[in-house]
Amino acid sequence: MAGSTEVAAAIEASTEPLAIGGVRLGVAESGTRYRSRKDLCLIEIAPGGVTHCLFTNNLFCAAPVTLARRHLASGTPARYLVVNAGNANAGTGEAGLAAALRVCAAVAAETDVALEAVLPFSTGVIGQPLPAERLAAVVPELAGDLRADGWVDAAAAIMTTDTRVKLRSARVNCGEGTFSVTGIAKGSGMIKPDMATMLAYVATDAAVAPTALRALAAEVAAVSFNRITVDGDTSTNDALALIATGAAGNDPVADASTPAYEALRAALEAVCVALAQDIVRDGEGATKFVTVRVDGGHSEADCRRVAYAVAESPLVKTALFASDPNWGRILAAIGRAGAERLAIDEVDIDIGSLAIVRAGQPMADFDEAPVAQAMKQGDIDIDIRIGAGPCSTTVWTCDFSYDYVKINAEYRS
Repeated sequence: MAGSTEVAAAIEASTEPLAIGGVRLGVAESGTRYRSRKDLCLIEIAPGGVTHCLFTNNLFCAAPVTLARRHLASGTPARYLVVNAGNANAGTGEAGLAAALRVCAAVAAETDVALEAVLPFSTGVIGQPLPAERLAAVVPELAGDLRADGWVDAAAAIMTTDTRVKLRSARVNCGEGTFSVTGIAKGSGMIKPDMATMLAYVATDAAVAPTALRALAAEVAAVSFNRITVDGDTSTNDALALIATGAAGNDPVADASTPAYEALRAALEAVCVALAQDIVRDGEGATKFVTVRVDGGHSEADCRRVAYAVAESPLVKTALFASDPNWGRILAAIGRAGAERLAIDEVDIDIGSLAIVRAGQPMADFDEAPVAQAMKQGDIDIDIRIGAGPCSTTVWTCDFSYDYVKINAEYRS
């Protein structure tokens, strides 16, 4: 795209979380599941801010997803996002909806906003009743903790099996001014794209028209959160909330034809890609970060099918953990991926910089030793060519270790 080089050069990643004008965050301890840690987060959006959310496509979506959709559909601007960790409030029926509503009502009463201005989010164990009264009881403490520099604490409060916070910031300069972007996410297991395989909250101080924010959310999610997989399981609670406060004072970014839109899109993409990769790097029991690139497809859908078949194969993932160059597992996954146009005699496979398969057959001088050495690295690239078509895609995944089974076997212990 014209100008993309200049836009990319203007983006500056920040090692410290950038405060976003018009956003404050607070945390509290409800004791819902965890002891001696903050497990409840409140995100405040100043009046005039615009919010767009993408949610899971899992038909068994959680009560907070259903309620948040209803509140957004009311047309009332979102003013508060309330997030609890440890209990997903999914598979809980009408009682779960009532519990989510009770928490929203407590926030609305404490902050003097309409009930529909509060959006609920939950993450944790599925199928257990949400102790709404316990959460509601600490809402005054939660609201009293709101502050502009609360990003790190908020990122920690929403974690479940995560081992570290996931927080990224960037600043971008363009003709319309300087915009800041800061985002947090949680996710470690039950990770598979269908929007969005985790919880993520990303805010910018740019002013953005609602239609443009909706388009930005879809574009950014497509190349970040919807390109990761840990285990192929799509959660009941997945959500991405994209917030634009307008505190930067610019004229609202209206559509994709403007340089400001492209600049903001690039900054949002940089933050969301980094957060998505952070989720994979923190995959449950993961020891390796794996990039699967597929090109030569006659459709992007074919490339995507092949990439996910490889990235989600338990046999491939366990071979990656063992640094075992068993390329036959990759070839088998490619063959069963369901690509509409794929001929095995056109398939090439590389691991790292090493050629493994050409035209569907192993290299005549194939030597396992250097491949095994390459697979011992913390970051591994798998490049697959499936033909002479113009399409390509990239997916990020991780290996399966003994700890993945242990973590999930003991998840409710």
